[in-house]
Amino acid sequence: MGSMDRKIIHIDMDAFFASVEQRDNPDLRGKPIAVGYDGARGVVSTASYEARKYGVHSAMSMLVAKRLCPQLIVVRGSHEHYSEVSSRIHAIFKEYTDIIEPISIDEAFLDVTDNKCGIDLAIDIAKEIKQRIKDELNLTASAGISYNKFLAKIASEYRKPDGICTIHPDMALDFIAKLPIESFWGVGPKTARRMHHIGIFNGAQLRECSLKHLSEVFGKAGPIFYDFARGIDNRPVVVERIRKSVGCEQTFLQDISIKSAVLIELYHSVLELCERINKDDFEGKTLTLKIKYGDFQQITRSITDRKILKTKDDILPLAKKLLKQITYSAEHPIRLMGLSVSNPGTDDELSAPEWIQLELEFKDWDE
Repeated sequence: MGSMDRKIIHIDMDAFFASVEQRDNPDLRGKPIAVGYDGARGVVSTASYEARKYGVHSAMSMLVAKRLCPQLIVVRGSHEHYSEVSSRIHAIFKEYTDIIEPISIDEAFLDVTDNKCGIDLAIDIAKEIKQRIKDELNLTASAGISYNKFLAKIASEYRKPDGICTIHPDMALDFIAKLPIESFWGVGPKTARRMHHIGIFNGAQLRECSLKHLSEVFGKAGPIFYDFARGIDNRPVVVERIRKSVGCEQTFLQDISIKSAVLIELYHSVLELCERINKDDFEGKTLTLKIKYGDFQQITRSITDRKILKTKDDILPLAKKLLKQITYSAEHPIRLMGLSVSNPGTDDELSAPEWIQLELEFKDWDE
């Protein structure tokens, strides 16, 4: 089968956390809401579409969000509840294919080339899935359909919310040519600035760049961008995604610099990390401590042990050893602390783990 014969669907729930809250609480419907912690250091996890009209978006400080939208309703949310809803969505996917790659709690790729229902057109499957999510869960999803993951993901963003979009092989190159460079997978703010610096603002201009030049400027991401500009992405939909790390982090209500307070927070982080390791039955040998200071400067320190890190007795002594490598003071206090255990046997055991809660396969490569 040629790479252009595949049928890939990307399903992305619309404002998932906020939509679940509005569904479950009729008083919140039609109102601007944000899911997240309502405190001085709170961050927006998801904003409803009503809130987005005011410029509120994910990862924004809650204080800024409230300034933009004074009538914003903040809901604490329940990750456990969202996980339950997500499981029900995945049960629907399973009726069509077993080749499902979850990217986060609210989005997934489905390879429906050979599907369980014998449905020929991927768009018909996507329409059915969207309708069933609406009928059974009273939520909306957007679907993108194409012959590879890169284009399916872009297509799902194209007509949000509650949208559906197909990018056929014969229209892919024209579609990509007009695509702003910021819409390319793996292009975050830093990469976008570097693209602009060398005169690349859209897919057509990216396609004019040689493989050699892109590799010189963007390193290992260069060949990927080169292929994307030509509508090429041969990555399969991966059923089992190997988890590389388990971590937890805490932003403090006030910056801390007193040694006893820092040690107490470290102890709490170790306990929470142990809980997550046991819950996920995760095995790793490398412990990483992440510190963000009041001025947002960030550092990480790692240590690898010979044995699997599972218990408080395994992790606490190593965490204390890492903390001794960190300097802090009243002039240079700590804003955030994170701890993570990462996988043995990977090539980059000492590299920093992924800290984002909703894991994305492609982050900005240079950030």
